[in-house]
Amino acid sequence: MTWPYTDSRLSRPQRRRPAWLLSATSLLAAVAASAAAQDWKPSEPVELIATNAPGGGSDRILRIFVKILAKHIPTAASVVNKPGGGGAIAYAYVNQHPGNGHYLVLASRSLLTNNIAGHGPSYTTLTPVVHLFKEYISVTVKPNSPIKSGKQLVDFMKRDPTVISYGIATSIGGPNHQGAAVALKAAGIDLKKMKNVIFPSGGAATTALLGGHIDVVPISAAFGASLLRNKQVRMIAHTAPQRLPGVLADVPTWKEQGFNVDVSSYRVLVGPKNMSRTQIAYWENTVQRATGDAAWKKELAENYWQHKIMGSTESIAFLAQDNQEQREFLRDVGLVK
Repeated sequence: MTWPYTDSRLSRPQRRRPAWLLSATSLLAAVAASAAAQDWKPSEPVELIATNAPGGGSDRILRIFVKILAKHIPTAASVVNKPGGGGAIAYAYVNQHPGNGHYLVLASRSLLTNNIAGHGPSYTTLTPVVHLFKEYISVTVKPNSPIKSGKQLVDFMKRDPTVISYGIATSIGGPNHQGAAVALKAAGIDLKKMKNVIFPSGGAATTALLGGHIDVVPISAAFGASLLRNKQVRMIAHTAPQRLPGVLADVPTWKEQGFNVDVSSYRVLVGPKNMSRTQIAYWENTVQRATGDAAWKKELAENYWQHKIMGSTESIAFLAQDNQEQREFLRDVGLVK
């Protein structure tokens, strides 16, 4: 008699694996795949993308952050500038790499306001990853400007709202624009009559200010403080609810000058569309560690940044709420109906 396994009628049934072995094999494969996914980490250089030119707020923040982040990731990291379109060019660039966790843009409220106004993508077409901090806006003029205070600025605008020129980075309706506009709105001034000139960065707007081409430049409190330390500008107001310490201790808030307003912006890291949950989790954990670094805490204090870490899920909810609120302001500016 021939051995049964050589019988063609018996060979296929006899070669079937037991059901328990198939189940165990499938389970081990699933566990291995899950473990591999949980172990995602950068395997190539990381690009941190600034939405403005060198010297602008996004650029300045990332050049500080990249030095600290580099200690917590296994590959190199660099800052890449993609100015233009109020950040639209940077967001288009990052979305050329869908599902790739090696690209992150430092976004601000301008991501929302530009989209509401009809420019640039919605935050829903990107992947919000980590909210880093919030920050206030300072209102600056040249040291020899006839505008001595925020109240005087408003008084000038009441007499003729077209007489003062504002250097705005990087778009109308964005955080810097709001830094001055909220007080003007509170004073009953038609925001549509503001004479605004758009610049690709706060640095470019400040250069125009110092050259005498622009009268007022609202910029981040951090950037404003660095200019104030060097006596390059006079700061006539800022948008915090109370006075800030250090070099800004003598700068009055808008509230102190009779305008019951305060406004803060924020910085949030966003990645391309279709990032995986494991990529998001990696960056949530890594950024949490990096922002616990003593060097980063020092930068927070020196730059008047208000520490506020939120993970992806919380950041998405936060952006959704702020998106609704920003529509109201943009109606007042005349950018949306």
